[in-house]
Amino acid sequence: MNIYDILGPIMVGPSSSHTAGAVRIGLIALKLLGERPVKVNIILHGSFSATGAGHGTDKALIAGVLGMHPDDIRIPDSFNIAREKKLEFSFESKNLKDAHPNTAILQVKGESGRELEIQASSVGGGRIMVNKIDGIDVNFSGESPTLIVHNIDQPGHVAEVTSMLSHKSVNIATMQLFRDHRGGYAVMVIETDSEIPEESIEWLRHLEGVIKVTYLSVE
Repeated sequence: MNIYDILGPIMVGPSSSHTAGAVRIGLIALKLLGERPVKVNIILHGSFSATGAGHGTDKALIAGVLGMHPDDIRIPDSFNIAREKKLEFSFESKNLKDAHPNTAILQVKGESGRELEIQASSVGGGRIMVNKIDGIDVNFSGESPTLIVHNIDQPGHVAEVTSMLSHKSVNIATMQLFRDHRGGYAVMVIETDSEIPEESIEWLRHLEGVIKVTYLSVE
């Protein structure tokens, strides 16, 4: 246990789960989108839906999408800032099957037209867990550089990605593989000990059989 576990995050309150964690969910969505967002629809589940307004969860999620961190004093004014920046936003509530009580789905559209949907949960103390990306199950915290590769489920893709990382001296901390069915749609989620060079990510995007590459930098 470290001092962070005892004291919790430095944040604009009132709640580490409903406010600080919500900001981090929004910020993760922004980083995964990789460009300026112009529209976001947010689906709230469980206690995020029931008590989120009182804890500022809605404002915190928008603050994160705008690039704010949990200690940003502008969080309570995020709606007005979003309107100034021409960010369209909307909210709805929905009961999600087998989801953590503090869960949100963010459907984000960027200025180039790129779209991203993530489902993430605030699990306490300001920590979060990303559960789904574009409807595919994943499981990562966003605390380490994370590479997400969507590809056709064919032999060779895992080897190409891991060989590239080895060539760039990037050590793999964790690796998870998901697919909807054999020969169908597959996803690799790789957390690393160091940042991955941008040119290597671009190289992956041009590989045959790779559908989409998303990268989360923690810098």
